[in-house]
Amino acid sequence: MPAASPSPGRVAVVTGASRGIGRAIAQRLARPGAALLLVAQSAERLADAVAQLQSSGAQCLPLALDLSRPDSATMVRDTVLQRFGAVDVLVNCAGAARVGDFLDLTESDWSDGFALKLHGARRLCQALWPALAARHGSIVNIVGSAGRTPGADYALGGAVNAALLGLTKALAQRGIADGVQVNAINPGPTRTDRLVATLARRAEQAGTTVEEEMQKLVASAGITRIGEADEVAALVEYVLSPAGQLLQGALIDIDGGQTKSI
Repeated sequence: MPAASPSPGRVAVVTGASRGIGRAIAQRLARPGAALLLVAQSAERLADAVAQLQSSGAQCLPLALDLSRPDSATMVRDTVLQRFGAVDVLVNCAGAARVGDFLDLTESDWSDGFALKLHGARRLCQALWPALAARHGSIVNIVGSAGRTPGADYALGGAVNAALLGLTKALAQRGIADGVQVNAINPGPTRTDRLVATLARRAEQAGTTVEEEMQKLVASAGITRIGEADEVAALVEYVLSPAGQLLQGALIDIDGGQTKSI
C-alpha cells in the first residue's frame, strides 16, 4: 500500500458506488483535487466506474468488498487513511433487501437484509467517526422511503430502512458534540438498473413494456414520476455544500410525494 498522500481537496468514501445512485453520487463528488474511495462488491463494475471518473480530475481508488463482513469497515478505514491520509465524507449507499410476502421471508433473508445495509453502514460510521470528527466531516445515509412508509410486500426493507433512519438521528445528536454532520436521504422509486430489471420481469409476465410498468408504478405509488439517480446525487451534493451545513439529523424525502405521513 502506498504511503498516505493527503489530497488538497475533499476525501470521500462512497459505498454502493459501482452503479445506480451510488455511482451517480461518486460522479457528483468527483472534481479536480478530490479523492474518492469507491466501495462495492463487484470489482468489474468498480473498474468501469473508476475509468469513467478519471476524466474528472479526481483521484479514484476502487475497493471491491462485501460490506456485510464484520471486518469490512476496518478494511475501508485502513485503505482510505493509508492512501489519502484523511476522510471528509462518508456516503452509505450499499444494500438492498428482498421484496416479497412477509410469510415467505426466511431467517436468511432477514439476516442478509440487515447485515449489509444497516450493519455495514453502522460499522463504517463507527470505524470512520474519529477521522471524520478530526476534519469536521459529514455522513450521508442513503436510506429509502420505505423507512417511513413500508409496504406489505416490503416488510424487510421497511424494517431495515427504519432502523437506519433511527441510527441517523442518534448519530446526528452525537455529531453535534463531535463536529460531524449526519443526515439521511430517502429516495423513492428511482430509475436504476435494479428497478429496470424488476420492471422488465413484470413486463414479461404481464405482456407489457417496461415503460408501461413504470407508469403503473407511478400510479400505484401515487407519485409525480420516477426519480433519476442524478437527482438524488444532486441533493447529496447540496447537503455536503456550505449551504447545507445547517442540516443535522434531517431525514430528507426525495420520492415524488410517495411519503404521505408527517
